[in-house]
Amino acid sequence: MKKKLLSIVSLSAIFWINAQEKDSLNQKKIEEVVITGQFMQQSINKSIYKVEVIDAQQIKNMAVTNVAEVLNQNLNILIEPSRGSGNSNASIMGLSGEYTKILIDNIPVVSDEGMGNLVDLTKINVNNIERIEVVKGSMGVEYGNNAVAGVINIITKKNYGKKFTAIASLQEESVGKDYDWFKKGNGRHIQSLNLGYKINDNWSITADINHNDFQGYKGILNGYKYFSENNDGNRGYEWQPKDMLTTNGTIRYGKGHTSFFYKLNYLTEKINYYNPLVVEDYLGGGNRTYTSDDIDYNTERWIHQFNIQTKLGRINYNGDFSYQSQERKSQNYLYDVPNRRELSRDSEKTFYKSDVLYSRGMFSNFLNSEKINFQLGYELDRTKGFADATTFESNNNGRNIERSIFNYANFLSAEWNVVDWFSLRPGVRLALSDKFDSQYNYSTTFRFRTSEKSDIRTVFGTANRFPTYDELYTYVVDNNHDIRGNENLKPEKGYSASVFWDYATTLSSDWKLNFSASAMYLDVQDRIEDVVINNSPLQITYLNVDNYKSLLFGGGFNVRKGDLSFNAGVSVMGISQSLNSGNISSPNDFNYYAEANLAANYTLPNIKTLFALYYKYTGEQRKYTLRTNAQDPQDPGQYVLGEIGDFNMLNFTVSQPFFKNHFEVSLGIKNIFDVTSIRNTVQAGDGHNGARDQQNLFYGRSYFARLNYNF
Repeated sequence: MKKKLLSIVSLSAIFWINAQEKDSLNQKKIEEVVITGQFMQQSINKSIYKVEVIDAQQIKNMAVTNVAEVLNQNLNILIEPSRGSGNSNASIMGLSGEYTKILIDNIPVVSDEGMGNLVDLTKINVNNIERIEVVKGSMGVEYGNNAVAGVINIITKKNYGKKFTAIASLQEESVGKDYDWFKKGNGRHIQSLNLGYKINDNWSITADINHNDFQGYKGILNGYKYFSENNDGNRGYEWQPKDMLTTNGTIRYGKGHTSFFYKLNYLTEKINYYNPLVVEDYLGGGNRTYTSDDIDYNTERWIHQFNIQTKLGRINYNGDFSYQSQERKSQNYLYDVPNRRELSRDSEKTFYKSDVLYSRGMFSNFLNSEKINFQLGYELDRTKGFADATTFESNNNGRNIERSIFNYANFLSAEWNVVDWFSLRPGVRLALSDKFDSQYNYSTTFRFRTSEKSDIRTVFGTANRFPTYDELYTYVVDNNHDIRGNENLKPEKGYSASVFWDYATTLSSDWKLNFSASAMYLDVQDRIEDVVINNSPLQITYLNVDNYKSLLFGGGFNVRKGDLSFNAGVSVMGISQSLNSGNISSPNDFNYYAEANLAANYTLPNIKTLFALYYKYTGEQRKYTLRTNAQDPQDPGQYVLGEIGDFNMLNFTVSQPFFKNHFEVSLGIKNIFDVTSIRNTVQAGDGHNGARDQQNLFYGRSYFARLNYNF
């Protein structure tokens, strides 16, 4: 650990020593604006909320391929991958993907089990992203259901400054130690094309396409070609191969006080599951072969969005209208492993499908006053869901699940600039549902401008989380299981309180310094948990029985001068959980762990070579977990402290432009410390994770090369 930290400090010092005295014109940019949680687009410095922004240049410097990889660099965000489904969700402040609202251009994204939550972040490519905005804390007033831990808003590019823009990119990566160019080979192969055309001063169109072909990570297994006479279970991949194609098209109009855009997003994804077990098949005449039951999983997603911003007299109106659908299908086939051919293939079967109609509208600027303004808004969505009797997670005893849920909400907030140095914003939301009882959410935000260089924000907010499909409707009953969903579950309720301090100054030597400090408290009540309701025979269902609390303290600083930028942050988070098995309860004391990150970018002034370094440390976590005696069905068990191991992530990139920045070559290393899995004694292993005390996080060290051409 000491050697790792020493190498990081040494490399950072090299960047610092080589910093130049003169500002680069390329580093100068207009004041950054944000939209998450705002009445209208707003300067980040004047935003009432604390918004973390990751811009397109930062994303490019990281050489990442999807949003999951981008967010993994942020403090208190952990991307949790599932080998079984191929999905990756964002865990914020220790809470899983059900508690975070994922938005694209301010609207929630459809997922297998709902709207905006449990979104697979690997399905969102980065080649058309303008910036990512992150707000932590309960945001129920502005964004409704499931925005308990926070909101991640992905803003896409919709216009370019030039008359015609065309950017082509090719990226090749190794996966662990494996790489080759061929189709059934190894590695990751990415191609993308972005096009933009400015028709005139009012109209513009953009389009992009991205192909991301991940050929799988073998790990301790031996790939799809492997078989053995003793059926040792070593065939296949620890991370299944995934081939994804994403396209976007946008047409935009803007004139005077009115602008609108229509955007279409289409995604298709194929995941190949190769069964670790093979079966000996006798062909007669002394001949035999080995076969395996393999599965292809196919996903198709459509997102249609229309946004309009205009004035109705003095009143500002911002409206979004969207239709989204996502369908996931599976197709079983019998594969002859030695002869590399299919023997038979079943027809495709849909196992998850979601159709969503969504609209959100906001009216503001009712008063002709710079002192006070208020916003009135509505939000509605109708989600129609389907889950086949057999899914990744559950078996509904041969019965399909088909449900529709309609939600409607009104929200109201007011922003009052009491004096130059003090403003406040209270808000309230009433949410109605044909499935759940009415929900009320509240928020109050204060912003104190303590000087020209610093300000303090305090935020209190609430949000609720609706139960997922599995929690409501799961039915798994066989010789080994009796797990049943509970349609009488009620929504969980989250409360958060936060304080943020920011300070920015410029020294006489043109060093630009930014400092920040924060403290957050989050309390989630009536948490849904699977509970043993009968020991013999063993029966499990879902109940609102647990409570969850977290405390977060953090700080960071940013230093910029000319061609050098340096960011660092550290946080300490404590988690308290009141777990209930139905028979006993766990202790509820806080257990703390630390995180730290660092990002350093330096550009050589003359030849414009960019060096980019990204580091993140996640400390060891301790959480209570239930241990029982499997041989004694009467044993109520006991709660013991389990551990989730610490790990370090370090990425390094070098980029060199040519031909007046029209052509760029980037080379780099990801996951330099070669992290694959970490020790986890909190949860048992299953089909999605590694061995019983291991949790898979990454697929080891990889090397990449990227070519960009700007026509």
